[in-house]
Amino acid sequence: MKRQLPKRRDLAPLLKFKEPVWSPKERRLARALTVEDLRRIARRRTPKPAFDYTDGAADGEVSLARAREAFADVEFRPSILRDVSDVDTSRKVLGQRVALPFGIAPTGFTRMMHAEGEIAGATAAEAAGIPFSLSTMGTTSIEDVAAAAPGGRHWFQLYMWKDRDRSMALVDRAAKAGYDTLLVTVDVPVAGARLRDVRNGMTIPPTLTPRTVVNAVPRPAWWINFLTTEPLAFASLDSWSGTVADLLDTMFDPTVTYDDLAWIRDQWPGKVVVKGVQTVDDARRVRDVGVDAVLLSNHGGRQLDRAPVPFHLLPEVVAAVGDDLEVHLDTGIMSGQDVVAAVAHGAHFTLVGRAYLYGLMAGGREGVDRMVEILTGQVERTMRLLGVRTLDELTPEHVVMLRRLRPR
Repeated sequence: MKRQLPKRRDLAPLLKFKEPVWSPKERRLARALTVEDLRRIARRRTPKPAFDYTDGAADGEVSLARAREAFADVEFRPSILRDVSDVDTSRKVLGQRVALPFGIAPTGFTRMMHAEGEIAGATAAEAAGIPFSLSTMGTTSIEDVAAAAPGGRHWFQLYMWKDRDRSMALVDRAAKAGYDTLLVTVDVPVAGARLRDVRNGMTIPPTLTPRTVVNAVPRPAWWINFLTTEPLAFASLDSWSGTVADLLDTMFDPTVTYDDLAWIRDQWPGKVVVKGVQTVDDARRVRDVGVDAVLLSNHGGRQLDRAPVPFHLLPEVVAAVGDDLEVHLDTGIMSGQDVVAAVAHGAHFTLVGRAYLYGLMAGGREGVDRMVEILTGQVERTMRLLGVRTLDELTPEHVVMLRRLRPR
């Protein structure tokens, strides 16, 4: 092999140094290539009670684990030799076009995860052209979210309280603020047994104990933000000084029935989605009430442990009601591949909750933007590798479920 000394002009193209990034936040987020990477950053930067509230589920957390296993057990079946130079990730959802097949799910206590809270989620969703859902348990008011993202699409998630007048006062405020969709959550007659929260003694506002102080020492940015911004409170509720579980059990109404759902449908001028449907029979009954969509969800595994896996339930529900109303899905989605698998399996739309909060905890508004960017890139790449250019071209032929769990 003949050798020679390299010349300067030959070395120059091979020795390009990367432009330094001076912002620590930008460096962290740029290194995050997956939602799991954002989760690891979030865990380092957020006190344990707040992180565990996001990360945890009910009882043994079996429902959450199974939901994620369901997506991991998907085998894709790609079509080859298709022109996929351009892909279109948009779709009409509840009468309006959205840029991506996922939106931001409603999450409670959000400013506890990061001081920017719902404003970060709503403005990031506006920039991405996707819906943002505000929870009844949100920590930013209905009106402030609408004002922060005036060009965004806003959905309001409703828990029916024992005090019906207060519940409907929130609905009226959401309608006046321009929210176009009501997410009626029906799987919370009582709070689930979220054991991480019990063990952490989580309260609103957070209770300081020697353990929480020690845990906070390596997380000064969270505490500086927490102590120098507006005190944490529920924007739609009176002040509360007890545990989260006590609050939920005080608020939620175990007497809610289909008659109440029909009554809510008549009160709301926009679209109605029923969140928390977990059987085919209930999907049919919800359809007969006259709503616009069902959202298959087991509340992220946070209510009934060992509940049905929404992704497993999806084909049966689509076959039963998919011609009459839209079928949406959440729970367990941690990647753009999961989103594509859900759409191919029949979901019209999906919502992401934990993925959004991991991004928020990792970097505030910029972290949510990074989460959306990661999922978007994964959705587009997966569509191209499957040989499809639009969401409508995704069919059940593109996915096979390799089941670990089979009914006996």
